[in-house]
Amino acid sequence: MTQENKSKTREERVLAIALAGVFAAVVIMSIIGFLFLNKPAEIIEGQADATSVRISGMLPGRVARLMVHEGDTVHAGDTLVQIHSSVAEAKLMQAEAMQNVATAQNRKVDAGTRKQIIEGAADLVAQATAAREIAEKTYQRMESLYEKGVISEQKRDEARAAYEASMAGEKAARSQHDLAVAGAQSEDKQSAVAMVNAARGSVREVESVLEDQYLIAPCDGVIDQVYPNEGELVSLGSPIMSLLKADDKWVTFNVREEMLSELKVGTEITVKVPAFKGKEIKCKVFYIKDMGTYATWRATKATGDWDSRTFEIKARPVERQPDLRPGMTVILQKD
Repeated sequence: MTQENKSKTREERVLAIALAGVFAAVVIMSIIGFLFLNKPAEIIEGQADATSVRISGMLPGRVARLMVHEGDTVHAGDTLVQIHSSVAEAKLMQAEAMQNVATAQNRKVDAGTRKQIIEGAADLVAQATAAREIAEKTYQRMESLYEKGVISEQKRDEARAAYEASMAGEKAARSQHDLAVAGAQSEDKQSAVAMVNAARGSVREVESVLEDQYLIAPCDGVIDQVYPNEGELVSLGSPIMSLLKADDKWVTFNVREEMLSELKVGTEITVKVPAFKGKEIKCKVFYIKDMGTYATWRATKATGDWDSRTFEIKARPVERQPDLRPGMTVILQKD
């Protein structure tokens, strides 16, 4: 073999050894990477939410004035809107008039019979008593004359009938006088009192409805939406605006069931809010619920995999987050 062929063979051997070394290094690095490199973190995207309170009332009418606008911060007890209803005001006047009538009637019943009527009844009693006394004396005389045989039996009977009639007249007169003195019956008094109470209840009912002409904030929060404009009509119970409660916010995630072991109720998690430039917020899980069969992660393999149900997770911030708004994206990163 010539010197040239020997040199060429040596170069090929060196090249083969070098390629084998490179291949071995690649395999070793791959094995090291597979064993020691961490798999990428799993990112779960959710959103912020808050309790929304709808402001509505019992008074149908026209929106007279809006005291707040969307985005305003309000406190419990602040006046939000004024509603005017001429119909309700007219009903209040009518109910008050009926109450006055019932009260006057009740006073009349309580006052009893007029003095003049009582005095007239007393005069009738006096007249009946006088007539009874005269009839009694006449009957006694007739009885004496009858016993002496001066008058007939018929005359004596006529005198006795007149005497008995006078006694009945006196008794009737006394009954009328007693009735006038006693006044109305107990049933009439109870009926008058019931009418007053019913009228008073009607007034209170209309007043309770009119109390809703000024709607106030039930809690601290931010005005989220205002539905009608000033001058528009609103019906009974229709929402006027919605209020987001300032201290009742949470974040929501939809996760597969195999992650529930790390997201139990009471577990603290750390989430990031892109709107706050990735600011981290600590939250505590307080709610876990199955989302149903419609939200199931289906297996992609015929064997070696299973269907995984989806659960809704809610977590409330540990500290107050005044700038956290419903709809903001929230990121949960799981290693």
